[in-house]
Amino acid sequence: MLSRPVSRPAPFRLIGLLTGVVLSLALVLLPAGPAQAGRDTDSYDGNVFALYAGNGSLVPPANDLGTALADHRVTLLAFYLDDSAASKAFAPVLSELQRLWGRSVELIILPTDPLGSASAADAADPARYWSGLVPQVVVFDRTGTVLFDQSGRVPLQAINAALAEAVGDAPDGALLAPSTSASFNEVNSDLITAP
Repeated sequence: MLSRPVSRPAPFRLIGLLTGVVLSLALVLLPAGPAQAGRDTDSYDGNVFALYAGNGSLVPPANDLGTALADHRVTLLAFYLDDSAASKAFAPVLSELQRLWGRSVELIILPTDPLGSASAADAADPARYWSGLVPQVVVFDRTGTVLFDQSGRVPLQAINAALAEAVGDAPDGALLAPSTSASFNEVNSDLITAP
């Protein structure tokens, strides 16, 4: 006697097929929700430079602080936190600094998470310069002397002035027109320099 494969009755097959079609259509036709990243929130959204400045090349830095100071390079050391609204809003400023000064200044932009609350005695250790607030910008001249150290939403013009003092000459467009932040989508913004 031959056995036949057991099959489901026709109504159950039809219900299963219709369920599959409805679920497939729902996945394709339902609109996706808006982006959940928020520039004005203290939530973790990912790399602040890729998301809010359109520039993921700022981190990790090409060199460490010890190397930059040993090579007698003018250095901008900046501290940020990925889940800080202030750091998210400040990301376009650091991106603009890279555009203006990237060829003449060593940019070292570091997250504060690995620093903890440890203070360091070594001049080459970034933890020595971190004040505990973000964002923070520190500018060193060629001798390793700190020329500028400010926390918060530091104006681009103030940082440009400190870098110009350290380098001796400012690149075109760096001095010292006021700039404003303009949003070009729901997440990213850019700096616009007034004429």
